[in-house]
Amino acid sequence: MNSKHRLLGALALMALMIVVVWPRDSAAKDRHAGYYYPEPTSRETYKARARTLKVASRRSRIAFVTGMTGRILKRPYPPEFSIFAKGSQAEKLIIVSTRGDAYDTLYRARGLLARLTAFARVSPLFKKHAVEDYFTFLDLCKLMGFRQLTVSDGRHFAHQFKIQ
Repeated sequence: MNSKHRLLGALALMALMIVVVWPRDSAAKDRHAGYYYPEPTSRETYKARARTLKVASRRSRIAFVTGMTGRILKRPYPPEFSIFAKGSQAEKLIIVSTRGDAYDTLYRARGLLARLTAFARVSPLFKKHAVEDYFTFLDLCKLMGFRQLTVSDGRHFAHQFKIQ
């Protein structure tokens, strides 16, 4: 075999290794999995009915999370979950249960989102745009510019929504 064939063979082997080893999607690069929540056990894509607001920014997403956390902490009982934004642009919303028996199934996670939808529907933003009977909490996330939402029990279960 001449050197040209060896070089082509080596390049083909390298290309094959890159295809096999290279991360295929953003889930493979989720640096928050294993730190804030376990590796997601399920994923889905939510096609939002809303469009991201022009004023949505890292700052507004952090303010949203801070405001929501403030309201949660003012309740007369311990918080059921922690909510925070991560990512270089705070584009990933994370909700982790603070209790041992909550949000440990897909159905419980969706139940939480239904409750958060009720919260969002009374918000001035939804009322201003007259979408309180149409948009969901995931649409609110899209309005704010969040691209991903992860709901976890903080132990074994995590479900991740890609918001489009």
